[in-house]
Amino acid sequence: MRQRLLFCLLLYLLFSCTAKKQDDKIQFDDIPVSALSGKQLSMAHCSRCHAFVSPDLLTKTYWRDVLPVMGHRMGIYSGGSRPDSLFDAGLSGSIVREANIFPERPILALADWRKIENYYLENSPDTIVPPLRKTKIRIGLPNFTYKEPSFSHRPSLTTMVKILPDNQGILFGDGKSRRNILTCLTPDFREKYSMRLESTPIHFHEKANDLYLTTIGKGVFPTDAPNGTLLRFMKNGSEPGYTAGTIAIPNLRRPVFMAYGDLTNDGLEDVVACEFGNQTGQLAWYANNGRGGYDKRILRDKPGASTAIIKDANNDGLMDIYVLMAQGDEGIFLYENQGSGKFQEKRLLSFLPLNGSQHMELADFNKDGFDDIVYVCGDNADKTPTLKKYHGIYIFLNDGKSNFRQSYFYQLNGAYKALVRDYDLDGDLDIAAISFFPDYLRYPEESFIYLKNKGNLKFDDYSFSESSKGRWAVMDAGDMDADGDIDLVLGSFVYFLPQGDTTGLGKKWLSTGPSVIVLENTIR
Repeated sequence: MRQRLLFCLLLYLLFSCTAKKQDDKIQFDDIPVSALSGKQLSMAHCSRCHAFVSPDLLTKTYWRDVLPVMGHRMGIYSGGSRPDSLFDAGLSGSIVREANIFPERPILALADWRKIENYYLENSPDTIVPPLRKTKIRIGLPNFTYKEPSFSHRPSLTTMVKILPDNQGILFGDGKSRRNILTCLTPDFREKYSMRLESTPIHFHEKANDLYLTTIGKGVFPTDAPNGTLLRFMKNGSEPGYTAGTIAIPNLRRPVFMAYGDLTNDGLEDVVACEFGNQTGQLAWYANNGRGGYDKRILRDKPGASTAIIKDANNDGLMDIYVLMAQGDEGIFLYENQGSGKFQEKRLLSFLPLNGSQHMELADFNKDGFDDIVYVCGDNADKTPTLKKYHGIYIFLNDGKSNFRQSYFYQLNGAYKALVRDYDLDGDLDIAAISFFPDYLRYPEESFIYLKNKGNLKFDDYSFSESSKGRWAVMDAGDMDADGDIDLVLGSFVYFLPQGDTTGLGKKWLSTGPSVIVLENTIR
């Protein structure tokens, strides 16, 4: 009897394995091979998720890393079946699995996938020359003085900085994995108070008596778990710090930016949440229900929302929403307010997924009464950490009908953020920018750039000798000392060192690097 059962079991296992092999083969055999070329196939399939990327933008070495990742999105796996290693443990992985980001079965024939691979590998260069600067950056900031507080959380993992109004000091967050802290420095840069938090602070918004603090979750690193929150704190009267309040909005999917404004004309402040996520994510707005809570409305069910600006774009009395999207399908969108809580999406600009879109500002550079767009790209943290000639700061001029044309570009390796203000009080707009991925070996001064406006979209570029004292990831602008001019605060994040760093800067950051530094405007 036992031998008979064993024989049946062996037959079952043999049949199961054979059936699986046949099923794996059927997965591809059921899909007809296309007559399209590799280029045509890549434009058809890759462009479903993002703008078409030309092979010559990356070397063969990088394409060999990128192509398998692209294949995963089309159900192409080297082992023949979808590996569990594609999914994080816990809730984050479950969300991605349910979203079918990585399909179990292929969506194109294997022969067609090979055409796509060959197209990129045969038409990509062996090497790409890193971008060279035509002129040297001027060292020495006009009208700014460098100041470095003695207080720091080392090694510095600064995740947000905020200049408090009315000469109240500086607020900054530090996001270590098990030690998240919100610190306030006095106007003379001494520690006023520090608050321990359960998750990492990422964005700050202060009203008359309340503080709204966005926490991204358990660290800033990629996840799809909805561990982010919008916390509401209350001022402690005359005492320093804030009293812990309530969770205003829970279960945010890795939020990186919040915008506040009245989207429904009911006198209540609503919230737009850039839930960047990772493989999944969303752009949502939260309607203030007047009872201390918010009702969620999804605008775009995709990851990568980076910056949102609430403004009436068409002068109809309703507040619209400008949004910068990264993470694949990169671009700038306008959500036009139709009233009654409805918005219509309009794509204003599209960018390549290699751009690494980071930040957006609205500003009228040519003084025609219409908001132009300042766009910053330079995130180099993914699979292609090579210097790119198209990373930097762009200005797109508005024709008055929300059509935007590129009119200025400043190449800046690894550009991360730019803040547009009239820093020198001469009546035109200047730009202060930071880079998280500069060319530390040849141009370490790229980590901070000040573009002084000379008129007609011409700028002189400056940096300062201490610019490489930290790895600047966050920045804020404001009148820190209440003297009528705009100061700057930069925050350093040194969790990981620049790839291939031979400068020794990384070791200095870990041991002596400041959490924040101040560039005090001395024009007044």
